[in-house]
Amino acid sequence: MNDKRYKNGDLLPDEKRLTVMGEFIRKTSLDEIPQLLNVIKGDMSLIGPRPLLVEYLPLYSEIQKRRHEVKPGITGWAQVNGRNTISWEKKFDMDVWYVDHVSFLLDLKIFLLTIKKVFKSEGINSATAATMEPFTGN
Repeated sequence: MNDKRYKNGDLLPDEKRLTVMGEFIRKTSLDEIPQLLNVIKGDMSLIGPRPLLVEYLPLYSEIQKRRHEVKPGITGWAQVNGRNTISWEKKFDMDVWYVDHVSFLLDLKIFLLTIKKVFKSEGINSATAATMEPFTGN
């Protein structure tokens, strides 16, 4: 992604800043590879709720905060059930559902579904943006 801006200095929307190479990297999920270092270090898990921006922390409801009861992951229940095509509310609901149902078999299912999603390139873009709209709270 480039850093092109409007004349007033604000960044252009993601879809106008996404380069051909960036589009390929996102489509093939190659942008997730560096996160494997965080898994190796023990800061992340392969499976779990995707880490979100720190600036979202004060916007979470008490229920949404429950997503932090497990380590964040490279892929998770929300990613295999819509990724960027689902609403923030549904994403948080799925993250909390995962926290309540975490198991080896569920993680295996998510892992296998993730492989399928990567090969099909599903759910990469939201309906209104090249990535996902910012979370603004409830």
